[in-house]
Amino acid sequence: MNILFYLLPKSDVIYVYDDDTLRQAVEKMEYHKYSAVPIITRAGAYAGTLTEGDILWEIKRKRSADFRELEGIRVRSINRKRDNQPVNINCEIEDLIMSAMNQNFIPVIDDNGTFIGIVTRKSIIEYCYTHWKDSCGPSEENCTDPDKKL
Repeated sequence: MNILFYLLPKSDVIYVYDDDTLRQAVEKMEYHKYSAVPIITRAGAYAGTLTEGDILWEIKRKRSADFRELEGIRVRSINRKRDNQPVNINCEIEDLIMSAMNQNFIPVIDDNGTFIGIVTRKSIIEYCYTHWKDSCGPSEENCTDPDKKL
């Protein structure tokens, strides 16, 4: 099934721009209670993923606990451990299952590389659960069969 059915559009996604300050990013992540957010450029391209861990390591590297100093650090300059790899809008939801095991969301881009939204881990789990329940049929006792495939 095409990921468009599961896409959370950019207009509904919390993200940071690569030229935002680290303080802006921290405040946005704290307000929305997110541990990771997409980074996009002002032109709309996906630029990576900012995590709480990336922020903590940056603060440790700067050896400062002064929150005001975060205003001088741009998101694009932060060393990141790993970026969530984006997928093309034409991708199938089944292709995202393995990626979702290691990341909270999968960024989605169009053919021009423009960020258009995300597919959340929750959406992928819901898809898997629905298909698992459908494969069980009317009796859930079939679901305990270890040979039963999704």
